[in-house]
Amino acid sequence: MINFRIIRHMWLFLAVAEEKHFGRAARRLGMTQPPLTQQIQVLEQSLKVQLFDRSKRNVQLTPVGQAILPAVKKFAEQAERLELAINEAVAGHTGILTIGAISTSMLDVLPTYIKRMKVLMPEVIISVKEIDSAEAIPALSSGEIDLAFARLTGDMGQGIESMPVSSDELVVALPHNHWLAGQSRIGLRSLMSEEWVMFSRHLSPVYFDCITAACRAEGFSPRIIHEVRSVASQIAFVSCEQGIALVPASLERLSPANVITLPLEKSIEVITTAVAWSSVRKNALTEKFIELVRAG
Repeated sequence: MINFRIIRHMWLFLAVAEEKHFGRAARRLGMTQPPLTQQIQVLEQSLKVQLFDRSKRNVQLTPVGQAILPAVKKFAEQAERLELAINEAVAGHTGILTIGAISTSMLDVLPTYIKRMKVLMPEVIISVKEIDSAEAIPALSSGEIDLAFARLTGDMGQGIESMPVSSDELVVALPHNHWLAGQSRIGLRSLMSEEWVMFSRHLSPVYFDCITAACRAEGFSPRIIHEVRSVASQIAFVSCEQGIALVPASLERLSPANVITLPLEKSIEVITTAVAWSSVRKNALTEKFIELVRAG
């Protein structure tokens, strides 16, 4: 049986945790502070733990509060998806397709396929969620998303199918005043002593391994000083003169005026986006979207 009282308490807990202030959380929830404080106390008594350290100036989570916060956030996200699904069903829409996507695919390949899907099935709601490449397979396996657009290659594991969608050559992003900025092409070995801005390996293993393997073939390992979560972040760090980066050529347009991009002497091509889906969960909307991707 669903305990709706606990569900409400979780929403209240999340608001206070995010605002770090009972007054601000109460305003956000459209209520006064005393009832909110009382409800949080009831929750703490029910769980037999203290969730917040309170002072006159601010509110901080206790270690127990910090421990349960990720699960409560996930619960809130799932609840919002459930509410959306119910509202869309009541409005007469046939379904919701949830797509997990890395930021570069949202800038590059995904908009075209979403537009085509909306033309074919305008009644379908398409919900896009930003993910890292490393999150794609777990999210598909758990049913959190229906499709993943990410940097993926090789065996995805049992029950997951995939196909490449786009690939691109890497170019070197440099600050405009860099000593190599006047070159027409850059040899990878000339970047040996540079400070590199790259994805963390756990976020995009394929991308990371491809670049480090190319460097090792030239006799060195890149000096990775900054690890970031997206190509946009790589370019931003280069713009702040925090190092150099290898980025897909198709995303050169993200570069501001103080960042230049130059081709490599030896081409490095990477799969920038693949689409993956669960072959265990049969979903007509997923299959229709995959047909559009296969059609190109």
